[in-house]
Amino acid sequence: MKKFLLSVFLINSLMQLGFAQRELIHAKPATLGFDEEFINQKVDSIMQMGIASLAFPGAQVLVAKNDTVIFHKAYGYHTYENIQPVALNDLYDLASVTKIAGPLPAIMKLVDEGKLDLDKPFSDYLKPWRNRKDKKDLTLREILAHQAGLVPYIVFLNEVIRKNGKVKKRFVHDSPNKRFQAQVYDGIYINNRFERKMNRIINRSEVSEEKEYLYSGLTFLIFPSLIEQLTGTDYQIYLEENFYKPIGANTLGYLPERKGYVNNIVPTEVDSAFRKTLVKGWVHDENAALKGGVSGNAGLFATSDDLTKLMLLYQNYGRVGGLQLISAETVKEFTEVQFRENENRRGLGFDKPYFNNSELPLAEAYPSPLASPESFGHSGFTGTFVWADPIKKLTYIFLSNRVYPSRDHQNLYKLNIRTALQDVFYRAEQE
Repeated sequence: MKKFLLSVFLINSLMQLGFAQRELIHAKPATLGFDEEFINQKVDSIMQMGIASLAFPGAQVLVAKNDTVIFHKAYGYHTYENIQPVALNDLYDLASVTKIAGPLPAIMKLVDEGKLDLDKPFSDYLKPWRNRKDKKDLTLREILAHQAGLVPYIVFLNEVIRKNGKVKKRFVHDSPNKRFQAQVYDGIYINNRFERKMNRIINRSEVSEEKEYLYSGLTFLIFPSLIEQLTGTDYQIYLEENFYKPIGANTLGYLPERKGYVNNIVPTEVDSAFRKTLVKGWVHDENAALKGGVSGNAGLFATSDDLTKLMLLYQNYGRVGGLQLISAETVKEFTEVQFRENENRRGLGFDKPYFNNSELPLAEAYPSPLASPESFGHSGFTGTFVWADPIKKLTYIFLSNRVYPSRDHQNLYKLNIRTALQDVFYRAEQE
């Protein structure tokens, strides 16, 4: 603990002096022992097939070996109208990748500092759960591994929109005032009290008696307020000061429309239910939107470069540029399978490969069958995917807006495109 606290002191000191990892190192694949011709041929072919199959209008792929980017290429356009080509510095809505890029590093740090205990009842930190018989004994370990039996998802939009499709004026306004301060989209503001309503619904939600793997994002909606409670710091500021700035991830954050980036922001879906327009620059996920765009389940935007910096931090077990931002022991614990005996492959917050992944054909594997069992990552509903392999030192980033113009577009999944692309780089590495 003394060593870790000293590391924290050094981080803060160096940050004040302006030291941070700002630029990624780039090199040709061949210089690190990869078959460059094989990579270009295979990746181009898969991406062209994906665009032609309407799996996505455009996307980009970034792969790093060790800490060096060996491949970064953009394909297609922002929309099927073929007007705005995808650029390498475009900003993407990360969707559920937010879970491991936002609240999770903060939770790891709080575990390091002894402010959170993975195996104590989570109700020790969340008072409303102390009086809920089905929740009071749930642990943070069970919650993060999706082993707690929590409801997978609650559609809070149903609380805002009437059956006739019109919004409830007591919750939604078209201009801000003292009671309506959180912005959902251009010209849409949510009542300040609505977040408390969301929390009450979460607190009263059912818990399954069957303790088995069931993916749930519910607690990620309330993690930001918990992090603020335990740190005494605004959630966004805490992330920036402790993680994003030290690794030089300058575009990784919430509410990009307010930050004046020169980067283009890739649109997501044409929302016919609530926002009544193409969603661009504001979070796609409706639950995160109803929290003003700042949530733990979704809401983060980033470029592929900055997302790579975060995944390299994890791949290097919390270390970057000689600084230990999170202890190696904690990162290793969070990236290990937690409930193998229950056939739950998940780590703490992180996704993991199928147990028999190396034995599966590519079409059935997740991720590449060649990824090590120690590897980990996460996917996002909008068409994003990140994966780090600390054994083979491969970091893989795939960013797309497969939900354009509608979330009904499922070919990204059906064609297993993200896994197929990742597999190319494992097979291209020459012994």
